Amino acid sequence: MTDGEEVTCRPLRTQALWVFVGLGAAGAVVAAGRLAYAGVWVDWWVGGGLSAVVVGVASLHGATLRVSADAYGVHCGSRLRRRRSVPWHDIADLRVHIQYGRYGEEYVRVGMLLRDGRTRRLPLPVSGSGADRPDFDATLDALRALHRRHGEPESDHLAVISRHTAGRGVAVPLVLCVLLLAGAGLAAWLVPVVGATKEAWTSAVPCAAGTPSAERGECLTTLDAVIERTEAGRGKQAGGLYFAGDRPLDRLTVSQEGAKGFRAGDRVELTLWRGQVRVVAGEHHVWREHFTSADSVAVVAALLALAAGWPGARLLVHRRGRRLADDEVLPSVLPFLGVLVATALWLVPLCYLHPTGLPASAGPLAWAAAGTAGTSGLLVLAWRATRVRTPGQDASGGAEPQESAGEDVFLAARFLESTDYNPNRFGTHIVLGDGPPAIVPHPGPGR
Repeated sequence: MTDGEEVTCRPLRTQALWVFVGLGAAGAVVAAGRLAYAGVWVDWWVGGGLSAVVVGVASLHGATLRVSADAYGVHCGSRLRRRRSVPWHDIADLRVHIQYGRYGEEYVRVGMLLRDGRTRRLPLPVSGSGADRPDFDATLDALRALHRRHGEPESDHLAVISRHTAGRGVAVPLVLCVLLLAGAGLAAWLVPVVGATKEAWTSAVPCAAGTPSAERGECLTTLDAVIERTEAGRGKQAGGLYFAGDRPLDRLTVSQEGAKGFRAGDRVELTLWRGQVRVVAGEHHVWREHFTSADSVAVVAALLALAAGWPGARLLVHRRGRRLADDEVLPSVLPFLGVLVATALWLVPLCYLHPTGLPASAGPLAWAAAGTAGTSGLLVLAWRATRVRTPGQDASGGAEPQESAGEDVFLAARFLESTDYNPNRFGTHIVLGDGPPAIVPHPGPGR
């Protein structure tokens, strides 16, 4: 709702939210009653009631959310969150932010660029379809009119920030890159540990008669047992073997195939190593514990390190485009993804064949050297292909060229909707010249 001096935004659809609020209140009553009756927190009724309370509280916040703007600034709050205000003189500009859902759907929101460089996104208004887009545009126009009347906007241009522009955030790719690199480092640290464990298991021999009990963990000990019952498990759950008299243990976790291979009453021989059952041998079936090999862990480490290159490439391209306007389109990271794929073609097999390090032979060393040289060359090409050029620069990165008669001019543009002449919003620039205007997905020939 808008008028001349005030803009007010409330959620459009609140019926479902109020239903969840009621369920949350009912859950609070159920949890309190069950807690008073049973006196324990670990209970299905208590847990379900508390979960409903959490959902109800979140729904109450969403149902009572209110964003307003007047002559003093922009205000946001709800019944569960105190009102926060930002005066107009602290707002440098109003922008449009495009967010993306899990299945590619787009949500358009309003963002405030503050004088100190920070950005705050307003929870309302929001547009998720073409039906409510006119209301969103009208509210945005009213907010910008109030900003011009009572504040000092830095520009009359409406910047549209998407995942392809220089103004997008880098928190998500930064966190993802750090997590993937941490996982790669952990996997690389586990390579020698896993390799030594499997080698020790492979070389283990049965314990001699006079072996002390303290040293029996490194040799093989056999025990006889009787299976009381089996549990195959459902779905992706592991199976289990139960032994009569709980000897030498109550339950042994095995694979589903291993559990199906035994029957109740089967006499089996158990092989123990390092205090755990590693082999169950019966008359018709034998189950052996699987030991992860060092080569598979090395491959996982290499894949995680290569996967970290994708968010790393996004960070690099964003860093190189720091001088661009926030709504300028950044170069694609596809050239760097090509480098990562080419690197995986030689690095992953090398890690699989030599997980603990390269031997002194000439073959693996030449393989690694050739792969490194190829990756370096592709990296240079990707660096040049993703070079950020400011408007007016030529393909060689020189100064602004002189426009000649009849030469096409490429102007950067942002298309908010798909049209017949620009399907799927592929275009990034408008071409102006002797002919009719055209739309292209690049800033000019050779760029």
